[in-house]
Amino acid sequence: EIKQAAGTDYTAAVANRDKWQPAIKRAERPDAYGFHSSILDSPAKTQWVQVDLGESTTEITRIRLYPASDDYAGVGDGFGFPVRFQVAVSNDKSFNTNTVIFDHTQDDYPNPKLAYLEIPHREKSPIRYIRVTATKLAERSNDYIMVLSEIVALDEDDGNSARGKTVTASSSIEAAVRWGRQNVTDGLWPRPVSDDGAQKWFAAAQQVQRLWLQANTAERKARQQKLHEQQITWRSELAAIPAGAMVYAAASHFKAQANFKPTNGSPREIHVLARGDIRNPLELANPGSIPVLSETGRFELANNHAEGDRRAALALWLTQREQPLTWRSIVNRIWQHHFGKGIVNSPNDFGRMGRLPTHPELLDYLAQQFRDNGQSIKELQRLIVTSSVYRQGSQHDAKNQLIDNSNQYLWRMNLRRLSAEEIRDSILSATGLLNDTQGGPGFYLFKLEHPEHSPHYEYHKYDPTNPLSYRRAVYRFVVRSQPDPYMTILDCADSSQSTPVRDETITSVQALAFLNNKFNLAMAERFSESLQQESADITSQVRTAFSRMTGRLPTSQEQAEFEQYARKHDLKNFCRILFNLNEFIYLD
Repeated sequence: EIKQAAGTDYTAAVANRDKWQPAIKRAERPDAYGFHSSILDSPAKTQWVQVDLGESTTEITRIRLYPASDDYAGVGDGFGFPVRFQVAVSNDKSFNTNTVIFDHTQDDYPNPKLAYLEIPHREKSPIRYIRVTATKLAERSNDYIMVLSEIVALDEDDGNSARGKTVTASSSIEAAVRWGRQNVTDGLWPRPVSDDGAQKWFAAAQQVQRLWLQANTAERKARQQKLHEQQITWRSELAAIPAGAMVYAAASHFKAQANFKPTNGSPREIHVLARGDIRNPLELANPGSIPVLSETGRFELANNHAEGDRRAALALWLTQREQPLTWRSIVNRIWQHHFGKGIVNSPNDFGRMGRLPTHPELLDYLAQQFRDNGQSIKELQRLIVTSSVYRQGSQHDAKNQLIDNSNQYLWRMNLRRLSAEEIRDSILSATGLLNDTQGGPGFYLFKLEHPEHSPHYEYHKYDPTNPLSYRRAVYRFVVRSQPDPYMTILDCADSSQSTPVRDETITSVQALAFLNNKFNLAMAERFSESLQQESADITSQVRTAFSRMTGRLPTSQEQAEFEQYARKHDLKNFCRILFNLNEFIYLD
């Protein structure tokens, strides 16, 4: 926007500057770099360097400042040249009276690279001292400095009256031979390829800066400031996000190492194998899909296509509107989540070896609704849970059982046991400890030992009272090679293989785990503590605990029996019993 506002004059000035760019390159640099002030924490701290010519003189006609050059950390030419500064002369060492012959303290001076600054001196009054004062220092990284290579005082015959003369400064880094205050009058400075070309480059660079500043109006500066403030806010928000873990990812572009050679995106040839024998390859297998939407199922790809093109073709084939399998499979999975069985009771197999749908028209209707209404899983679930079939009770009906003993036509609601993850989350929720924060890093349900060579996942050393583990089970770190014993007992699926339908078992080990597992014991203790904080009355404690775990108040008989148990065996043990209730574990 600023470039457009600056117009053709700006474009021409940039072209002129770039034309002289080769001339500004460094041709030589002495070992003595120049004067370097102390390193300061603010650009507004004034620094100065002063040359004593030894005697008063009226012969000085011009003064030159030569920039320094350094390769340390890539700082380059013009390193540390003051951003805002003035040059003054005086016959008084303390500069109580002086004449300012150059003032650039109101706006920034561009980096001159290796172009010198020549300042005419037309006054004929005698001078002895030359002082360069920086009012805004150059930024280094997170600190600020003033650096000059040479101060030259020339007469009409180009004689340098400053060479070898005494130098004082507000501060100076003395690190011979490179840095020192006396280096500023040693007659040495870095030389560009062409002095004349360097001066022309800098004149063009100043013209570029002037045109840019003219186009950068107050309104634009205000917008820039607002964007800068937003950037600071966003950076602070980004900094608050926890650092991500290292990711190991496959790549097709990398440096070849021995037999590990990159494919560079070119797909390798795949052959049909007779009886799966890799030693007996047959014809070349072309990229494609099962012939559902076309006669051949072949993907239309260019002859020089890359591996990524094949992946993209597969993704497009899966998600196209006319693709029946994708939409049916998704809604079948969600139906299975709510009813325990899918409309197709083989969710991993919609082919010839799979089961036929019990309600094919319903499956297609739900698939169409899902596809045509934004593909929102939330909307699909709302449609299912507000239906009359979902809102049925689970009461037994002998007549219906004779017709459909397995309830595949859903004449009643199926009894559903909570999954292992849901049981753990429900215990945390009932005890008031569940941390429902979304996103962020996961947590361990084990103590990790020896991660540097062969990691040991010590589940028995896990501390169940650690608040970091009070998050939903979906955020737990899953070790495929060594599953969590507690979750496995509760029929948690093996994460190392596809499990379309989880097994559901009823074993004595599960009951023992609910009573004696460290997690359940810790939660029972915390649950009892929270109940005692809410009320000192055992009757109220029992009623609150039971209603929180089951969603209903206890009957008078249940209340009496539970009160008796809590008085005899302690409230904590009563809470352990509640974790074992069928009403808590099953949705009925």
